[in-house]
Amino acid sequence: MARDRKHADRRGPMAGPRADGLKVVLVGITILFVGIIVSLIAADVYYLVRELFVRSSWSALVEKRPDVVVEVFAAMKLSVLTSLTTVVLVVLFSVPVGYALSRYRFPGHTVINTIVDIPIVLPPVMIGISLLALYSTSLGQALRETMDNWLGWSLASAVSIVMCQFLVSVSYSIRATKASFDQVDQGLERVAMSLGCSPAKAFWKVSLPLARNGLIAGSVMAWARAVGVFGPIMVFVGTGPRERIMPTAIWLELNNGDVEIALMISLFMLLLAGMALMVVHWLMPGKNWT
Repeated sequence: MARDRKHADRRGPMAGPRADGLKVVLVGITILFVGIIVSLIAADVYYLVRELFVRSSWSALVEKRPDVVVEVFAAMKLSVLTSLTTVVLVVLFSVPVGYALSRYRFPGHTVINTIVDIPIVLPPVMIGISLLALYSTSLGQALRETMDNWLGWSLASAVSIVMCQFLVSVSYSIRATKASFDQVDQGLERVAMSLGCSPAKAFWKVSLPLARNGLIAGSVMAWARAVGVFGPIMVFVGTGPRERIMPTAIWLELNNGDVEIALMISLFMLLLAGMALMVVHWLMPGKNWT
């Protein structure tokens, strides 16, 4: 042993793990990308602080537009309320549709599965144009008269905003819901039914709880998508004071030359989106909603 120890001393210290070239490249590219995103956000914050507090443009803006704070908060409030309403509708559609596409094979399954994804690949503004085209048909005119005369809802209302947000965001939730149900072992449902559960009870007691994390994550993503809808609302609803949400408010403030207000609203939307993404990543596979 003394001889082996003597030879080991002559070889010098043991070499550490070799650097993995692929790992270095991948980590470097990741850091570069993250740096770009962080730089953009930092630039927004720096510009806003410089203009509002260092150059004191906030007081001048308030003097020019004394109701600016009320207008901004009204847009934020309407965005939050309409997007939350949209999420409720999204869940009502995405759970049954996602479960049906995951569990059943029926004539036209591939076609329906493709149609569900169409809103994802379409330019969002096309949804607004399609809604206008729908309302120009006899069916759309009857629907419009029903909304106006019986419900008191006009096209320029929060209801129309919810329609746009729903059509833009629901496909994302359906796709996430289907993927969640795909990961649930169907054998567990069969075992539950063999023990006396009906298909509906097996769905409520087995499949839905096991897919819960994915359903919540999909709903959160749909909500984040709904908050940022802009094009369809511009085309279908407009930008009146009563229908102004955060994306349209940003566009109007930029047109007015009030970049600071546009940035303020944008950063608030960024905060909401960041919180939503944190929830989604927290609910990734392997995590528990507890």
